[in-house]
Formats: sequence, structure tokens, C-alpha cells
Amino acid sequence: MNSLTVRVARWSARHPWRAIAGWLVFVALCLGAGGAVGTNSAKTADYRVGEAGRAEALAAEAGLERQAAEQVLISARGGGALDQGAARAAADDLTDRMRRLPEVAGVADPLLSEDRRILMVEVSLKGEERDAKDKVDALAAQTDAVREGHPGLLLEQTGSPSVSKGVDQQRSDDLALSEAITLPVTLLTLLVVFGSVTMAGVPLLLALSSIAAAVGLSMVVSHVSPDAGIGTNVILMIGLAVGVDYTLFYLKREREERARSGGRLSSEALVELAAATSGRAVVVSGMAVVASTATLYLASDVIFSSLATGTIVVVLVAVASSLTALPALLVKLGRRAERRARRRAERGKPVRRVRGERGGGRVWSALLRPAARHPLATLCVSVLALLALVVPLAGLKITEMSRDTHSRDIPAMRVYDRLNEAFPEQRVTHQVVVRAAASRSAEVVAALKEVAGRAEDDRLFTGASRIRTSADDRTSTLELKVPYLGNSDEAYDSLDRLRDDFLPATVGRIGGAEYGVSGDVARYADYPAHQNGKLPLVLGALLLVTFAMTVYAFRSVVLGLIGVALNLLSAAAALGLLVLVFQGTWAEGLLDFTSTGSIGSRVPLFLFVILFGLSMDYQVFVVSRIREAALAGVPTRQAVLDGIRSSASVVTSAAVVMTTVFASFVFLHIIEMKQIGFVLAAAVLIDAFVVRVMVLPAAMLLLGESSWWPSRPTATSAPEKSPVARAVADVR
Repeated sequence: MNSLTVRVARWSARHPWRAIAGWLVFVALCLGAGGAVGTNSAKTADYRVGEAGRAEALAAEAGLERQAAEQVLISARGGGALDQGAARAAADDLTDRMRRLPEVAGVADPLLSEDRRILMVEVSLKGEERDAKDKVDALAAQTDAVREGHPGLLLEQTGSPSVSKGVDQQRSDDLALSEAITLPVTLLTLLVVFGSVTMAGVPLLLALSSIAAAVGLSMVVSHVSPDAGIGTNVILMIGLAVGVDYTLFYLKREREERARSGGRLSSEALVELAAATSGRAVVVSGMAVVASTATLYLASDVIFSSLATGTIVVVLVAVASSLTALPALLVKLGRRAERRARRRAERGKPVRRVRGERGGGRVWSALLRPAARHPLATLCVSVLALLALVVPLAGLKITEMSRDTHSRDIPAMRVYDRLNEAFPEQRVTHQVVVRAAASRSAEVVAALKEVAGRAEDDRLFTGASRIRTSADDRTSTLELKVPYLGNSDEAYDSLDRLRDDFLPATVGRIGGAEYGVSGDVARYADYPAHQNGKLPLVLGALLLVTFAMTVYAFRSVVLGLIGVALNLLSAAAALGLLVLVFQGTWAEGLLDFTSTGSIGSRVPLFLFVILFGLSMDYQVFVVSRIREAALAGVPTRQAVLDGIRSSASVVTSAAVVMTTVFASFVFLHIIEMKQIGFVLAAAVLIDAFVVRVMVLPAAMLLLGESSWWPSRPTATSAPEKSPVARAVADVR
């Protein structure tokens, strides 16, 4: 009863108004600090990996980097024949307007499509490629002005900046929809659990305040670890899930002890008791999520680092809220309930008793019956069923989700499709970058011309090329066009042709020359390769962290090994289910997506890391109840069954909340976010209702006392020495 968790809860319980006010001030300070310093968004250089990244860095140092560009298509309204004179006049007007904008680096000559129905004007933008989407509105305003001045023509704008801006807007709209789905379902779930609007509102309000504080803190932290634009998404998704769960664990234990005490313990004593049991479980769970998520930093990738930062910040804040603000709220609510009970007693009315956990109910007793009666058979059948879900994993195909996979609900994407159809030679551009001594500049240019000549005779290239050389003659670039979409096999083949054949035979013969190929396709190819190279390191660290945290929590090497094995099994099963659903086409109508025949390159690693952390919620809470019973002298077999039954309701509620939060992301348009939402929801269901109800109890029942090796809690502890028994004695 003297642990830090209990001491903090004790202070909060004895000074509730100070604790609540302090929490609100903390949230306000976090938001204020975040608003003051703003978000430090990741720059283009932060995303560079592999050969493409090195080539981009060489080009940027020489001032030859690719510039973001917008394309404006001019066509006849209604799709009829294009009036060439009117179209040229509109193009001249547009060119003149665009060149006057400070954001514009240059405007190319108008290009007419082969069928002479579309005239295209390309506008290059100044500055960082990642910042170009912020300049789209200025260009769109000029396009709108020209459209109004030429009512007989249709002017449409697209380009990477417009698409990025459209994706951001779509993501914002999707998140609003996700919140509209998640919050009511979460509130309804909590109402069923507690039967009280007030008690149901506590977890939700604390979770939302934790999210607000985490958003502010993440803006501050972004100046150390840049934000890749997805930090808020992660904070919302993880924050609501763990914020409600941690509060739920604490609340359910307090109500259980209140029901057990029958009014003999004060609200302050009940809060201290909950802090000594579920409070400790919340801290251990939170630290497990933080430790496992931190392994994402080993991936050396700005997106994973941003994911890790958002998750770590919101989990730490959620843990802090459950240790500080929650005890204060529970005391205030408890005192109010006590006053009501006294008034009812004075009036001679029966006092309402708080419902507690008494065995977990018939449903959970039925679910546990197979493991209790036939543990070996249950273990074998459950594991085989999970392994059956793992089978589709053999066909896993990982790709980088490119611009071509974005939803066509984005207007710029529909124009992008028209651009690719009308100007196939503009679909993909490879940039070859070569750096050598200035004295060898002529030799480098000659080699690049040879590369261009080889490309002219190859069907994978259009034959169009452009060579540029830096002012210091040390760096030269060659741009080659490919008439295939960026996510096509032909586009990847053209990249391989350059890297494996053309360049080694030409530029590769120049002594001391550094060279590489960059461009969208090169990025799409290099990112998964980079990630696969980091995967063993991240997974190894993840397994080690999970094992260490489990051993620390339960003083058992056996449980540590079981935890690692079960987490691997549930994650692999969920990933196999993801492959089954998203790599095929049979579920497209059901889940509203267009299959790419692959899984997003970030999904598997994100799943393993986040699931390993979140699984510790259930692992810690369930096994803590089992260990608690074992420390009280209950035989391991009965301790296993009692521990799972006593935690059944809260585990179910937590799983429903988490599943709802994650499943709401399936309604998003961005395919990678859909996949993440689906796989996490599936993983939570598998973990909560199969692994923790079937596999874990069956394994522990078969192992018996060996589950606790090398510790022996039942052999060395008398019933009155259990933590709960000591806590009850202290608070009384």
C-alpha cells in the first residue's frame, strides 16, 4: 500500500478538487504549449530511404531536385471537339497568370494530346515537395479565373500537390465519421457495463481529455521527432482505445470492492485498494505498450517514428489520467453515492447495492467450460484454428501504397486518371542522378546520353529524355519517361532495367562516380526493401521487450514465453485474415474498397508492434487476477478459472471498445488505414475471445504450478498475505 501508484491515488483521493483542477490545468497547458510552438512537419529529406533517397539527396545538394508540379487540362465542355484557338488563348491566359504567382517556378509550353481533345499546361512549384500542397489554393484560384473567362472550355487541375491536399481533406472527413461512429457505440457499451450515465461518462471524458492533452504534447514533441502527418490519427485511434480501457479496469475494480465491502469501507479506502490492484495493472500495461511501441524507432523511418511518438505520448497521458484525475472523480462520485444511501436509510428506504463481479456470468462460464474440462483438446483445437488463419499469410504480398491507390472520390484523382489516359507518356518519370569530379563532367554526360539511347530502343520507355548539369559540373541528372502507371509491373521492370543493366554498363564504368535512380517508382520499390531489412531488428527487440515486461510483471519465465508465443500467434492469425480479405476481391463490396492485390508495406510491422503492446492489457489484467488468487493460497487450477471469470466482464467491455474504435477505421477511404483498422479489430477479437479464453487458460491448466516458474506463489504465501488481503487490512 506504499507503492507510488497507491501514494498518488491516496493524495488524489484526499484532495479531489485539487487533483481534478490540476488535471484540467495540465490539459490546458499541453494544448496551449502545442498551439504556441506549432507542429514541426517532416520535410522531404526525412522520407528518403534506400537508393532513391540517396539519389534525391545528391540531386538536392546540386539544386537539381525534382520540383512539384500541377497540371491543368483544357478541354471542351461536354466532351466535344476542342476549339484549338480558344484553347490556346485560355492556355496563354493561364500561363500569364501562373507566372506572376510567387509560388510558381515556371510554366511549360502547352502540350496537346494525341487525339487533339485535351491541351495540358504544366506548372512547376518552388520550394519543398512536401509543402507544395499548401500552395494549391493559389494556383486553383487562377485556374478558376481562367475558367470563368472562357465559359466554353472545361479547365481541371490535378498533380501530386492537389492529390495530397485532397487526401488530407478526405482523411479529415473520414476521421469525423469515425468519431461519429465510435463515440456513441463506446458510450452505449459503457452504459451496459455500468448501468449509469454518470459512470459511463467518466471513462469517455477522461479518454477525450487525454487525447486533447496528447495532441498538444505531440506538437511539442514533433520538434524532436518530426510529425509525418499521421500523429493525430494515431492519437485518436489509440487514445480512445487505451484511455477507456485503463479507466474501465480501474472503475470495475473499485465497484467490485465496493460491492464486496458492503459499505464498510470509505470511498478513499476503495480507491486506494483499486490503485493497489488494477492501478498497478494499468501502469504495467501502459509501460508495456510504451516499451513495445518504442521498438518502431529502430525502423529508421519517419512514418514509423511518428506512429511511435503519437502512441507513446497518448498512452503515457492516459496512464497519468487514470492515476491522478480518476481517483479524485471516483471519490467525489463515491461520496455522493454514500450521501444518497444515508438519505435513503434515514427515510427507511432500502439502500441500493453496487453490482460487483460474481463469477463472470453464464456466458463466460460456458466459454470457459471446454478449457476447464478438456484443456489439452481445447488447446490443440484452438491453436489449430488459429494456424488455419495463418495459412493465407504464405501468399502475403507487400507493396508501398502509391498515388494510384487513392480513392477516386477525390476530384483531383479523377482528373489524374484523365491525364494518364490522354498523356500516357507523362505517367512515370525516372531521374538518374550522377555525381563525379567536375573534370569528368563531359564523360558523365556522354554516359547519360548512352543510357538515353538505350532507353529509346526499349519498349518500357517512351524515348523522351532530358539531361541537366549543376553549375559546378559535379552533378548531372537524366530524366526518362515511362508510359505505364506507377504501380504496374512494367514500371517496376523499367526501374530494374535501369539499375541492373543500363547504368552499370555506362555510368558504372566511370571511376569514382556515385549514381542512383530516384522517382516515384523508385520510392515505391525502395521503401518496402528498407523496411524488410529493418524487420528482423524490430521484431527481435519487440519479442525481447514483451518477454522482459511479462517476466517483470509476474516473476515468471514460463508466462513470459507463453505471452510471446500467444502474441505471435494472434498477430499472425489476424494478418492471415487480412490477406484473405484484402488481397482478394470477394470482400470489395462488403467493405467498400478496390483491392490492390497487396497489403500496405507499413501494416504488418505496425500490427505486430501495436498488438504486442495492447495484448499486454488483457495479459496483465487477466493474469494479475489469477496471480492474486494464487498468492491468496488458491490452487493454480482454481485460481486460473476464478481469475478469468472475475475479469470476464471488463475484458469483454474493453475488447468491444477497442474493436469499435479500430473497426471504425474500416470506413475510411484510404486503403492502408482501412487495412490497419480491420487487422487491429480482428486481432483484438482473436486475442480477447480466443487466446485469453481458450488458449491461455488451457495452457496454464496443463502447466499447473509450473506456470509460475521460477517463483512459487502458492507455496510460500498464506491466504492472509495476498496483496488484496493486506490492502483491506490496511484501509480498515
